Amino acid sequence: MTHAIRIHEYGGPEVMKWEEVVVAAPGPGEVLLKQTAVGLNYIDVYVRTGAYPQPALPFTPGMEGAGEILAVGAGVDDLKSGDRVAYAGPVGSYAEDRLIAADRIVKIPDTIPDQTAAAMMLQGMTVRYLFRKTFDVKPDTTMLFHAAAGGVGLIACQWAKHIGATLIGTAGTDEKCELAKAYGATHMINYNTEDFVARVKELTDGKGCDVVYDSIGQSTCLGSLDCLKPFGLFVTFGAASGPITDFDVKLLAGKGSLYMTRPTLFTYIAQRSDLLETAGDLIHVVESGAVKLNINQTYDLKDAVTAHRDLEARKTTGSTVLLTG
Repeated sequence: MTHAIRIHEYGGPEVMKWEEVVVAAPGPGEVLLKQTAVGLNYIDVYVRTGAYPQPALPFTPGMEGAGEILAVGAGVDDLKSGDRVAYAGPVGSYAEDRLIAADRIVKIPDTIPDQTAAAMMLQGMTVRYLFRKTFDVKPDTTMLFHAAAGGVGLIACQWAKHIGATLIGTAGTDEKCELAKAYGATHMINYNTEDFVARVKELTDGKGCDVVYDSIGQSTCLGSLDCLKPFGLFVTFGAASGPITDFDVKLLAGKGSLYMTRPTLFTYIAQRSDLLETAGDLIHVVESGAVKLNINQTYDLKDAVTAHRDLEARKTTGSTVLLTG
Protein backbone atom coordinates (compact mmCIF):
# COMPACT_ATOMS: atom_id res chain seq x y z
CA MET A 1 0.00 0.00 0.00
CA THR A 2 1.04 3.54 -0.67
CA HIS A 3 -0.57 6.97 -0.27
CA ALA A 4 -1.78 9.73 -2.55
CA ILE A 5 -3.89 12.86 -2.51
CA ARG A 6 -7.29 12.08 -4.06
CA ILE A 7 -10.03 14.42 -5.24
CA HIS A 8 -13.60 13.07 -5.25
CA GLU A 9 -15.32 16.38 -6.10
CA TYR A 10 -14.12 19.72 -7.47
CA GLY A 11 -13.82 22.61 -5.06
CA GLY A 12 -11.58 24.36 -2.55
CA PRO A 13 -8.36 23.00 -1.02
CA GLU A 14 -10.38 20.94 1.45
CA VAL A 15 -11.52 18.51 -1.28
CA MET A 16 -8.01 17.03 -1.38
CA LYS A 17 -7.87 13.87 0.75
CA TRP A 18 -4.82 11.85 1.86
CA GLU A 19 -5.73 8.24 1.15
CA GLU A 20 -4.26 4.77 0.85
CA VAL A 21 -4.08 3.61 -2.76
CA VAL A 22 -2.95 0.58 -4.70
CA VAL A 23 -0.49 1.08 -7.55
CA ALA A 24 -0.29 -1.69 -10.15
CA ALA A 25 2.84 -3.02 -11.83
CA PRO A 26 3.91 -1.02 -14.88
CA GLY A 27 2.33 -2.04 -18.17
CA PRO A 28 3.89 -1.81 -21.64
CA GLY A 29 5.60 1.55 -22.13
CA GLU A 30 5.18 2.50 -18.47
CA VAL A 31 7.45 2.91 -15.46
CA LEU A 32 6.71 2.79 -11.73
CA LEU A 33 8.19 5.75 -9.85
CA LYS A 34 8.97 6.13 -6.17
CA GLN A 35 8.63 9.88 -5.85
CA THR A 36 10.68 11.91 -3.41
CA ALA A 37 9.50 15.42 -4.32
CA VAL A 38 6.49 16.91 -6.10
CA GLY A 39 6.25 20.39 -7.62
CA LEU A 40 3.39 22.73 -6.66
CA ASN A 41 2.05 24.86 -9.53
CA TYR A 42 -0.90 27.17 -10.01
CA ILE A 43 -2.24 24.86 -12.70
CA ASP A 44 -2.92 22.42 -9.83
CA VAL A 45 -5.53 24.90 -8.57
CA TYR A 46 -7.24 24.96 -11.96
CA VAL A 47 -7.34 21.15 -11.95
CA ARG A 48 -8.62 20.96 -8.36
CA THR A 49 -11.45 23.44 -8.97
CA GLY A 50 -12.57 21.87 -12.23
CA ALA A 51 -11.47 24.79 -14.39
CA TYR A 52 -9.41 22.12 -16.17
CA PRO A 53 -11.81 19.13 -15.90
CA GLN A 54 -10.35 15.65 -15.61
CA PRO A 55 -11.64 12.56 -17.43
CA ALA A 56 -13.09 11.01 -14.27
CA LEU A 57 -13.47 11.35 -10.52
CA PRO A 58 -11.79 10.55 -8.22
CA PHE A 59 -8.29 11.43 -9.41
CA THR A 60 -4.87 12.42 -8.08
CA PRO A 61 -3.83 16.00 -8.94
CA GLY A 62 -0.36 17.38 -9.64
CA MET A 63 1.67 17.85 -12.81
CA GLU A 64 5.30 17.55 -11.77
CA GLY A 65 7.57 15.30 -9.79
CA ALA A 66 10.95 13.65 -9.36
CA GLY A 67 12.20 10.39 -7.94
CA GLU A 68 13.58 6.98 -8.75
CA ILE A 69 12.34 4.28 -11.10
CA LEU A 70 11.28 1.14 -9.21
CA ALA A 71 10.29 -0.96 -12.23
CA VAL A 72 9.85 -0.66 -15.99
CA GLY A 73 7.25 -2.22 -18.24
CA ALA A 74 7.68 -4.11 -21.48
CA GLY A 75 9.17 -2.15 -24.35
CA VAL A 76 10.99 0.41 -22.17
CA ASP A 77 14.58 0.18 -23.33
CA ASP A 78 16.15 3.57 -22.52
CA LEU A 79 15.30 3.59 -18.80
CA LYS A 80 15.93 1.14 -15.97
CA SER A 81 15.30 0.58 -12.28
CA GLY A 82 17.35 2.97 -10.17
CA ASP A 83 17.40 5.82 -12.70
CA ARG A 84 16.73 9.27 -11.25
CA VAL A 85 14.09 11.00 -13.34
CA ALA A 86 11.71 13.95 -13.41
CA TYR A 87 8.72 15.05 -15.46
CA ALA A 88 6.04 17.66 -16.07
CA GLY A 89 2.64 16.10 -16.83
CA PRO A 90 0.49 14.04 -17.01
CA VAL A 91 -1.76 14.68 -14.00
CA GLY A 92 -1.19 12.42 -11.00
CA SER A 93 1.96 13.58 -9.22
CA TYR A 94 0.55 14.08 -5.69
CA ALA A 95 1.47 10.51 -4.78
CA GLU A 96 4.22 8.56 -3.03
CA ASP A 97 4.34 6.12 -5.96
CA ARG A 98 2.85 6.42 -9.44
CA LEU A 99 2.74 4.90 -12.88
CA ILE A 100 3.68 7.14 -15.79
CA ALA A 101 4.37 6.72 -19.49
CA ALA A 102 8.09 6.26 -20.04
CA ASP A 103 8.16 8.74 -22.92
CA ARG A 104 7.07 11.55 -20.54
CA ILE A 105 10.06 11.40 -18.19
CA VAL A 106 13.68 12.48 -18.51
CA LYS A 107 16.83 11.40 -16.69
CA ILE A 108 18.24 13.89 -14.23
CA PRO A 109 22.02 14.23 -13.73
CA ASP A 110 23.50 13.64 -10.27
CA THR A 111 24.43 17.32 -10.08
CA ILE A 112 20.73 18.27 -9.70
CA PRO A 113 19.03 17.29 -6.40
CA ASP A 114 15.54 15.78 -6.39
CA GLN A 115 13.89 18.86 -4.89
CA THR A 116 15.39 21.06 -7.58
CA ALA A 117 14.35 18.59 -10.27
CA ALA A 118 10.78 18.51 -8.97
CA ALA A 119 10.59 22.31 -8.87
CA MET A 120 12.14 23.04 -12.24
CA MET A 121 10.43 20.88 -14.84
CA LEU A 122 7.06 22.54 -15.40
CA GLN A 123 8.11 26.09 -14.56
CA GLY A 124 11.53 25.87 -16.19
CA MET A 125 10.32 24.27 -19.40
CA THR A 126 7.54 26.87 -19.50
CA VAL A 127 10.13 29.65 -19.55
CA ARG A 128 12.12 27.78 -22.18
CA TYR A 129 9.23 27.57 -24.64
CA LEU A 130 8.11 31.14 -23.88
CA PHE A 131 11.59 32.51 -24.57
CA ARG A 132 12.72 30.18 -27.36
CA LYS A 133 9.57 29.10 -29.22
CA THR A 134 6.60 31.38 -28.60
CA PHE A 135 8.84 34.44 -28.99
CA ASP A 136 12.56 34.19 -29.73
CA VAL A 137 14.03 36.41 -27.03
CA LYS A 138 17.26 38.16 -28.03
CA PRO A 139 19.61 40.55 -26.21
CA ASP A 140 17.74 43.51 -27.74
CA THR A 141 14.31 42.25 -26.59
CA THR A 142 12.33 44.31 -24.09
CA MET A 143 9.60 42.35 -22.31
CA LEU A 144 7.00 42.78 -19.60
CA PHE A 145 6.68 39.75 -17.34
CA HIS A 146 3.83 39.71 -14.83
CA ALA A 147 4.18 37.87 -11.49
CA ALA A 148 7.94 38.11 -11.75
CA ALA A 149 8.46 36.97 -8.14
CA GLY A 150 6.60 33.69 -8.63
CA GLY A 151 8.16 30.36 -9.51
CA VAL A 152 8.00 30.87 -13.29
CA GLY A 153 8.84 34.56 -12.87
CA LEU A 154 12.08 34.08 -10.95
CA ILE A 155 13.29 31.57 -13.53
CA ALA A 156 12.33 34.06 -16.27
CA CYS A 157 14.26 36.85 -14.55
CA GLN A 158 17.43 34.75 -14.52
CA TRP A 159 17.02 33.37 -18.03
CA ALA A 160 16.35 36.85 -19.46
CA LYS A 161 19.48 38.15 -17.74
CA HIS A 162 21.44 35.18 -19.12
CA ILE A 163 20.28 36.08 -22.64
CA GLY A 164 20.92 39.79 -22.05
CA ALA A 165 17.31 40.89 -22.58
CA THR A 166 15.52 43.65 -20.69
CA LEU A 167 12.86 42.27 -18.34
CA ILE A 168 10.36 44.63 -16.76
CA GLY A 169 8.52 42.71 -14.08
CA THR A 170 5.47 43.23 -11.90
CA ALA A 171 4.73 42.03 -8.37
CA GLY A 172 2.35 42.97 -5.57
CA THR A 173 4.74 44.05 -2.79
CA ASP A 174 8.00 45.94 -2.52
CA GLU A 175 9.59 42.83 -1.00
CA LYS A 176 8.62 40.73 -4.00
CA CYS A 177 9.93 43.43 -6.33
CA GLU A 178 13.29 43.38 -4.55
CA LEU A 179 13.39 39.59 -4.76
CA ALA A 180 12.81 39.62 -8.52
CA LYS A 181 15.47 42.30 -9.01
CA ALA A 182 17.91 40.17 -7.03
CA TYR A 183 17.20 37.36 -9.51
CA GLY A 184 17.91 39.48 -12.56
CA ALA A 185 14.88 41.61 -13.40
CA THR A 186 16.01 44.85 -15.03
CA HIS A 187 13.12 46.90 -13.62
CA MET A 188 10.28 46.04 -11.24
CA ILE A 189 6.83 47.60 -10.81
CA ASN A 190 4.66 47.23 -7.70
CA TYR A 191 1.24 47.02 -9.32
CA ASN A 192 -0.48 47.89 -6.02
CA THR A 193 1.24 51.27 -5.74
CA GLU A 194 2.09 52.09 -9.38
CA ASP A 195 0.22 52.18 -12.69
CA PHE A 196 2.11 49.47 -14.55
CA VAL A 197 1.07 50.75 -17.99
CA ALA A 198 2.30 54.27 -17.30
CA ARG A 199 5.50 52.95 -15.75
CA VAL A 200 6.23 50.69 -18.73
CA LYS A 201 5.76 53.63 -21.07
CA GLU A 202 8.18 55.64 -18.95
CA LEU A 203 10.78 52.88 -18.82
CA THR A 204 10.63 52.32 -22.60
CA ASP A 205 10.59 56.03 -23.54
CA GLY A 206 7.05 55.59 -24.82
CA LYS A 207 7.96 52.81 -27.26
CA GLY A 208 6.45 49.87 -25.38
CA CYS A 209 7.60 46.26 -25.21
CA ASP A 210 8.26 43.67 -27.89
CA VAL A 211 6.41 41.00 -25.91
CA VAL A 212 4.27 40.74 -22.78
CA TYR A 213 4.09 37.48 -20.83
CA ASP A 214 0.89 37.44 -18.77
CA SER A 215 -0.12 34.60 -16.44
CA ILE A 216 -2.58 36.77 -14.49
CA GLY A 217 -5.41 36.94 -17.03
CA GLN A 218 -8.57 38.98 -16.67
CA SER A 219 -7.29 41.80 -14.45
CA THR A 220 -4.15 42.58 -16.48
CA CYS A 221 -5.18 41.74 -20.05
CA LEU A 222 -6.15 45.19 -21.32
CA GLY A 223 -3.29 46.92 -19.55
CA SER A 224 -0.86 44.40 -21.00
CA LEU A 225 -2.00 45.24 -24.52
CA ASP A 226 -1.29 48.91 -23.83
CA CYS A 227 2.30 48.03 -22.93
CA LEU A 228 3.13 46.68 -26.39
CA LYS A 229 4.74 48.45 -29.31
CA PRO A 230 3.09 48.09 -32.75
CA PHE A 231 3.23 44.48 -33.97
CA GLY A 232 4.05 43.35 -30.43
CA LEU A 233 3.06 39.93 -29.09
CA PHE A 234 0.72 39.39 -26.12
CA VAL A 235 1.31 35.95 -24.60
CA THR A 236 -1.39 34.93 -22.14
CA PHE A 237 -0.35 31.67 -20.47
CA GLY A 238 -2.31 31.61 -17.22
CA ALA A 239 -5.35 33.03 -15.45
CA ALA A 240 -4.53 33.63 -11.78
CA SER A 241 -7.13 36.46 -11.64
CA GLY A 242 -9.65 34.57 -13.76
CA PRO A 243 -9.92 33.72 -17.46
CA ILE A 244 -10.06 36.37 -20.16
CA THR A 245 -13.65 36.46 -21.39
CA ASP A 246 -15.58 38.36 -24.06
CA PHE A 247 -12.37 39.50 -25.72
CA ASP A 248 -12.89 41.85 -28.66
CA VAL A 249 -10.27 40.98 -31.26
CA LYS A 250 -10.65 44.42 -32.88
CA LEU A 251 -8.63 45.73 -29.93
CA LEU A 252 -5.56 44.14 -31.51
CA ALA A 253 -5.97 46.34 -34.58
CA GLY A 254 -6.65 49.54 -32.68
CA LYS A 255 -3.68 49.09 -30.37
CA GLY A 256 -1.10 48.60 -33.10
CA SER A 257 -1.82 45.47 -35.19
CA LEU A 258 -0.84 43.34 -32.23
CA TYR A 259 -0.46 39.58 -32.09
CA MET A 260 -1.99 37.43 -29.34
CA THR A 261 -1.47 33.78 -28.44
CA ARG A 262 -2.56 31.39 -25.70
CA PRO A 263 0.11 28.66 -25.64
CA THR A 264 0.56 25.70 -23.34
CA LEU A 265 3.71 23.78 -22.48
CA PHE A 266 2.17 20.44 -23.32
CA THR A 267 1.85 21.26 -27.01
CA TYR A 268 5.52 22.19 -27.12
CA ILE A 269 6.63 18.90 -25.53
CA ALA A 270 4.04 16.56 -27.06
CA GLN A 271 6.72 14.80 -29.12
CA ARG A 272 9.44 13.05 -27.13
CA SER A 273 12.15 14.68 -29.23
CA ASP A 274 10.77 18.11 -28.31
CA LEU A 275 10.55 17.13 -24.65
CA LEU A 276 14.18 16.02 -24.61
CA GLU A 277 15.32 19.19 -26.39
CA THR A 278 13.35 21.44 -24.05
CA ALA A 279 14.42 19.62 -20.89
CA GLY A 280 18.00 19.46 -22.15
CA ASP A 281 18.17 23.25 -22.52
CA LEU A 282 16.71 23.65 -19.03
CA ILE A 283 19.14 21.17 -17.47
CA HIS A 284 22.00 23.01 -19.18
CA VAL A 285 21.16 26.44 -17.73
CA VAL A 286 20.56 24.94 -14.28
CA GLU A 287 23.81 22.94 -14.30
CA SER A 288 25.75 25.99 -15.51
CA GLY A 289 24.40 28.11 -12.66
CA ALA A 290 22.72 30.61 -15.00
CA VAL A 291 19.35 29.63 -13.49
CA LYS A 292 19.00 28.74 -9.82
CA LEU A 293 15.78 27.32 -8.43
CA ASN A 294 14.48 29.36 -5.53
CA ILE A 295 12.66 26.79 -3.36
CA ASN A 296 11.24 29.04 -0.67
CA GLN A 297 8.59 26.68 0.71
CA THR A 298 8.39 22.96 1.38
CA TYR A 299 5.42 21.03 2.77
CA ASP A 300 4.76 17.37 3.43
CA LEU A 301 2.71 15.96 0.57
CA LYS A 302 -0.04 15.01 3.02
CA ASP A 303 -0.34 18.74 3.85
CA ALA A 304 -1.21 19.73 0.28
CA VAL A 305 -4.37 21.47 1.55
CA THR A 306 -2.26 24.00 3.47
CA ALA A 307 0.09 24.43 0.51
CA HIS A 308 -2.82 25.24 -1.80
CA ARG A 309 -4.27 27.74 0.65
CA ASP A 310 -0.94 29.54 0.91
CA LEU A 311 -0.48 29.51 -2.86
CA GLU A 312 -3.91 31.02 -3.51
CA ALA A 313 -3.39 33.62 -0.77
CA ARG A 314 -0.18 34.68 -2.57
CA LYS A 315 1.87 33.88 0.52
CA THR A 316 4.45 32.00 -1.51
CA THR A 317 7.38 33.22 -3.58
CA GLY A 318 9.59 31.30 -5.96
CA SER A 319 9.04 27.56 -6.10
CA THR A 320 7.24 25.25 -3.69
CA VAL A 321 7.91 21.54 -3.28
CA LEU A 322 5.81 18.85 -1.59
CA LEU A 323 7.90 16.10 0.06
CA THR A 324 6.80 12.48 0.26
CA GLY A 325 8.90 11.32 3.18
